[in-house]
Amino acid sequence: MKMLEERILKDGIVAQGDVLKVSGFVNHLIDVELMDECGKELRRLYANEQIDKILTIEASGIGIACLVARHFGVPVLFAKKARSSNISNSVYTAKVASFTHGNVSDIIVSKDYLNKGDRVLIIDDFLANGCALMGLRELCRQAKAQIVGAGIIIEKEYQGGGNKLRAEGMRIESLAKIKSMSVEEGIEFC
Repeated sequence: MKMLEERILKDGIVAQGDVLKVSGFVNHLIDVELMDECGKELRRLYANEQIDKILTIEASGIGIACLVARHFGVPVLFAKKARSSNISNSVYTAKVASFTHGNVSDIIVSKDYLNKGDRVLIIDDFLANGCALMGLRELCRQAKAQIVGAGIIIEKEYQGGGNKLRAEGMRIESLAKIKSMSVEEGIEFC
């Protein structure tokens, strides 16, 4: 998506440790118009699919998922990284390693909200090594929900997570695919 790529080149910051900072428009301060355009594009890409729910993981995926869900007319369900007192004891759970934070979290979704036969579109801001998608896929497997595909705002294609999941049969539509990235050389898109 050209508009997104241009914004990444203009305002994204490549930092040490293979980090792309887009917090000024994607996942901290959200450019609602840009993310709404991303939602519109994902709706176009999945136009022939019936979607019952959008599934994401807290926290960065929530705002984006809400804008995408608006175009599908479906609710957003997000996997929590911590159990709270207002979630039932009946949950699906999976472990997810975070590339950005360098830790492993247990993610949970209430069994009240993810059901057998649900047709799910997974949405996330980044795809690097694929751990978040694998964790969300595991929650859907436990619920016997069907994953229609995944919509990713930015994929670091060179880290291989997307290619691995595609090889395993998951449909993934990434709006900006980064071929290579470094502090010295900047960003090259696929």
